[in-house]
Amino acid sequence: MSLKVSNRGMINPFIVMDVMRSANKLEELGEDVIHLEVGQPSTPAPLRVIEAAQEALNKEVLGYTDSLGLPFLRERIAEYYSTFYGVSLNPSRVVVTTGSSGGFLLAFLSAFEPGDRVALVAPGYPAYRNILTALGVEPVIIETTAADKFQPTIELLKNSGKLDGLILASPSNPTGTMISREEMKQLVNWCSIAGVRLISDEIYHGITYGTKSETVADLDENAIIINSFSKYFSMTGWRLGWIIVPDELMRSIECLCQNIFISPPTLSQHAGVEAFNSSEELLANIKRYTKNREILLKYLPSAGFSDIAPADGAFYLYANIESISDNSEEFCRRMLSEALVATTPGVDFDPFNGKRYIRFSFSGSESDMITACERLTNWKQ
Repeated sequence: MSLKVSNRGMINPFIVMDVMRSANKLEELGEDVIHLEVGQPSTPAPLRVIEAAQEALNKEVLGYTDSLGLPFLRERIAEYYSTFYGVSLNPSRVVVTTGSSGGFLLAFLSAFEPGDRVALVAPGYPAYRNILTALGVEPVIIETTAADKFQPTIELLKNSGKLDGLILASPSNPTGTMISREEMKQLVNWCSIAGVRLISDEIYHGITYGTKSETVADLDENAIIINSFSKYFSMTGWRLGWIIVPDELMRSIECLCQNIFISPPTLSQHAGVEAFNSSEELLANIKRYTKNREILLKYLPSAGFSDIAPADGAFYLYANIESISDNSEEFCRRMLSEALVATTPGVDFDPFNGKRYIRFSFSGSESDMITACERLTNWKQ
C-alpha cells in the first residue's frame, strides 16, 4: 500500500542549483570551472562580523532569542533606514528572519490565503512563484520585455485580472534593472486604489551603479519590505535577513515565527549587527562588482553576447542569445562542458521567453571575469 504524497512539494526546481552541482562535479574531476552561475558574493563576511561571531561563541549561551529577533539588532536595522534612506522607522515593525527566504514564507503566509492571486514579473526570481505555488497561492506571471525594463507597468497589471498581491524587485534578479522613485510611487498608488498588497524585495539594495535604490518603506505603510544580509553585506551562509511589517500583520507574523522557526540563527544575529559598522569593506565589494561589470560589458559582445539588459544594480547580466541558440538549457550545458564556464539558463527565471536568455553573475573575482571572457571568445559555439 502506497502512502499519500503531498502535491505541494511538487514544484519546479531552482535550476541554478542544478547547474552549480554539475559544475562542482567537473571540479571534483580536476577541471577548472569559472562560476558565473550562482548569485552570491565570493567575498567573506566583513571582519567585524567574524570577530563578533567569535566573541559571541566565547561569551554567549546562544540559545533561542525572541522570535522576532534580538532587540538590539532590530533597533540597528531601523537606524540603518534612517542613515541609508533617510526614513524614520519604528524598530517594533522590524522582524529578523532566517534569510530573505524565511521572510518570503512569512510574508506570503501572513498576507495571502490559498486561492489568492499574486502578480510577479517574468523574468524574475523563481522562488517567488515556487513558494507561492507550494502555499496554494496562485502566481500571476506577467510577461515583460526589454522595453519595460523587465519591470511591471500599471497597464500590464490592469490586464492581469483581480489581484491580491504584487511582488516588486528593484534591483531585480536576473536582469539588474531598477524602478525609479516616480515609477515606484505610481505602482504604490495603483496598489492602494486596487486593494493590492505590495511586497518589495530589496535584497540587492546597496549594489547599484550610478543610481541609488529606492525603498518602499516611506511610500506604503501597508507594504511588506524584505531584505537580507546575504548580498550587500556578503553573508549568504549566515542565513539572516529581515522584513518590515505593517502593524496589522505583526501578531500574525510573530505567531508564524514562533511555530515555524522559533527564532532566527542566534550566532548570526549577534554577529550581523556589526555588518552595519563595516562600510569600508562593503564599499570595496561594490567597487569590485563595478569593475567586474565593466569587464563583462566590454568583452562579452566579442564572444557573441551583445544584447544585454541594463544592469543598473545587483551583480547580474541578462543576455539575449536568440542569435546563437533557442535552447538556453542546452546552451548552458555546452558552455559548461566545452568552455568550463557555468552560467544559468533563462528558463529558471522566465517560462515565456527564458529559452532565449542566459544569466551571468559577476560576483566573483576580477581574474575570473577576465578568464571567462577569454574562454567564451575562443569557444566554438
